[in-house]
Amino acid sequence: MAATSKNPILERIYNLDGGPEENREAYKDWAKSYDEDTVEGMGYVAPTVTADKISKLIKTDAVILDAGCGTGLAGVELAEHGFKTVDGMDLSPDMLDVAREKGAYRKLQTEDMTKPLSYDTDTYDAVVCVGTFTHAHVGPKGFNELVRVTRPGGPIVATVHEEVWGEGYEAHFAKLEEDGLAKVVEIEEAPYHLNTCKMVTLEVL
Repeated sequence: MAATSKNPILERIYNLDGGPEENREAYKDWAKSYDEDTVEGMGYVAPTVTADKISKLIKTDAVILDAGCGTGLAGVELAEHGFKTVDGMDLSPDMLDVAREKGAYRKLQTEDMTKPLSYDTDTYDAVVCVGTFTHAHVGPKGFNELVRVTRPGGPIVATVHEEVWGEGYEAHFAKLEEDGLAKVVEIEEAPYHLNTCKMVTLEVL
C-alpha cells in the first residue's frame, strides 16, 4: 500500500520504488529547497531532538557519524551542542553539497545504507541517524552497519518514522541483542514533522 502524506513533496519521497538511483534523482531535485521545505514548511524538528538526545549520552569530544545526513541539519545541531568532530554520509551527492556549505562536518562522503558501508569497524564513538528509517528508504537491516561502525559502549540514536515502525524494527532489535551486538536502551515518542516518530537509542555491545 502506498504511503500517504498531506504534503506533495513527502508524497513523492515516501512512494519511491526504483531503488537508490531513483532516490538520488529525487533528492537531486529537492536538495536546494530541502531545508526551507522541511524546517520552515513542515516544522521539521527531528534533527534538534536527536542532537539533544545524543548530547546527554556522550561527551563533546566524541567522534560522531551522522548517517543519512542529507543537507546537514543534524550536523549543525550537533555543532551547536559543542561537538567538534562529526562526519556525514548520504546517498545523495547533491544533498551532501548543501551540507558541505554549512561547515559542520569534518568530512562528507557518499554511502548507500542499504549496502555495507566503507567505514572500518569500531570507527565512531556514536552514531546519529535522522529521517532515514522511513518509507522507501532504509529498513531495519540498516542498523546492522551502524552497529558495526560504532565502538562498544557507544550509543546510536535514530528516528524511525511511525508509519514504518511495524515493518520489523522491534524484532530486528531483539535479534541484535540476541546476537550480542547491541541492546535497546530506550524507545520513545518524539516530535518529527507533521507527526511523531519513534526515537530509538541503542548501546553497542
